[in-house]
Amino acid sequence: MTHPEHSPDKHKDYAGAKLGMWLFLFTEILLFGGLFLLYAVYLRRYPQEFASAGRQLNWVLGGANTVILLTSSLCAAMAVTAVQRDELRRSVQLLGGTILCAAGFMVIKYFEWSAKIGHGIYPGSEHLKSGPPGESVFFSLYYMTTGIHGLHVLIGAALLGWISVKVKGGAVTSEDYILLENGALYWHLVDLIWIFIFPLYYLIL
Repeated sequence: MTHPEHSPDKHKDYAGAKLGMWLFLFTEILLFGGLFLLYAVYLRRYPQEFASAGRQLNWVLGGANTVILLTSSLCAAMAVTAVQRDELRRSVQLLGGTILCAAGFMVIKYFEWSAKIGHGIYPGSEHLKSGPPGESVFFSLYYMTTGIHGLHVLIGAALLGWISVKVKGGAVTSEDYILLENGALYWHLVDLIWIFIFPLYYLIL
């Protein structure tokens, strides 16, 4: 008797779901790749202004967010492993850890943005209008890139929260965990994108 996990239909569904997720992730890479390309173009045009603007960012907060996201990805990966071992309760706990890390990331980003806005540093502000054009471009790209990334963090956290409910309810098991695996893949992409954002905006300059 063929096990459901290895049946042709099951395998077909699994492969299709994985392919669909990878195609979706590719479109996300194109989106952020375009933003990074814009960054590279304007960095070449305004190297001094970008360097000056980059030094105004708080690399300590950026570093803390990097550690938080790396930890969250580890939790997501361990959650998949836990389901594969039929440790559903542990998987839910690990997903909760990932969501908690996402909340921590957004709290830090809130304080970081609030500090900058409080100092009049935001797109269209008088402070940036009166300064060199390159500085305005830098912060426009910074807010756009980190804003879109922050939205992805929120979406990812909501997705993993929904998946954790599925795991707790028994809809995701060691025999059918593609939903969790795809959710974890999405979260790893969110983490990977930040790994590029952090050095580009906080460290290299």
